[in-house]
Amino acid sequence: MKIALPYVRPGQVVGLLGGSFDPPHEGHVHISREALKRFGLDQLWWLVSPGNPLKPHGPAPLARRMAACRALVDHPRIYVTDAEAQLGTRYTAQTLRALQAVRPGVRFVWLMGADNLAQFDQWQDWRDIIERVPMGVLARPGQRISARMSKAARVYSDVRLPAALSHTLGHSDPPAWCFVNVPMRAVSSTGLRARGDWPKSGRG
Repeated sequence: MKIALPYVRPGQVVGLLGGSFDPPHEGHVHISREALKRFGLDQLWWLVSPGNPLKPHGPAPLARRMAACRALVDHPRIYVTDAEAQLGTRYTAQTLRALQAVRPGVRFVWLMGADNLAQFDQWQDWRDIIERVPMGVLARPGQRISARMSKAARVYSDVRLPAALSHTLGHSDPPAWCFVNVPMRAVSSTGLRARGDWPKSGRG
């Protein structure tokens, strides 16, 4: 399958930050910069999803969200991609399998906020995700305890890397995950939509 992806060499470590980015904001940029530093990533890709299977209402049109992401990102190692739309995948596990097939040898790391880890066991094929690629978890306000007590954290407690070794995550064999505390920004996509900063009139 031939798809348009950022150039990456086999052996390089690529962090994957998936989401609807509806809309993207400085908080996304902030955690991306932190992930690059904390997890020793060569690149970080924003995977702008066609739609979130866990959300009942669809996001703004993909083209609009992609344009907003590209207008916001100004970093030489952070890339915006619609890989899921190109691959035709809907769930994270499917996306990871497809990316590994089209970019063999690249070391992918799945990134998520601690709030996602708290309900990670509800994701489609969640065990396949953590068995397939290392996972980097970034703490968000109010979610530290619930994330650490989550089913996924308990089931895979023996393969958790200490935060002091977070820079080795990308070269660790899965299953492996690492939880790091980072200063977070309070901004959220939900808040921006509620405040009217991402008006429905442009959502199609």
